[in-house]
Amino acid sequence: MMFNVILYEPEIPPNTGNVIRLCANTGTALHLIEPLGFDLEEKKLRRAGLDYREFVSVTTHKSLDSCLQVLGQPRVFALSTRGKTQYDIPVFAKGDAFLLGPETRGLPQAVLDALPEDQRLRLPMRPGSRSLNLSNAAAVIVYEAWRQLGFAAGS
Repeated sequence: MMFNVILYEPEIPPNTGNVIRLCANTGTALHLIEPLGFDLEEKKLRRAGLDYREFVSVTTHKSLDSCLQVLGQPRVFALSTRGKTQYDIPVFAKGDAFLLGPETRGLPQAVLDALPEDQRLRLPMRPGSRSLNLSNAAAVIVYEAWRQLGFAAGS
């Protein structure tokens, strides 16, 4: 896989379905950290992901630590409105992981604090805006990373 998207305790099925579709179309693996706010067979998840699930690796993990261990301790970039580094500053590499938090509360501060500040990324927004939709934020970072690699294996 080119990259890994990690959704930490995702809550809204259509967002995860959209990320499944994103990952299928970009050669990115998807990792879901439990507890999930839905069942993976939920109709809304299937509808948003259409029939892309067969084209993407989706793995659930009991914890973020176990996920990172399975992935071989990749370099992790967290997207957060509390991030200090703009998303297009880092130089991404194959195997990097992009971590996004639950829709209603974002990543826990302890998770963010465990990462170097330059790996806590933010997407620019207009003043007073709260946040972007989870699947939109995932798409922005995956496509920026893939662009940096020349859209390798893309058409």
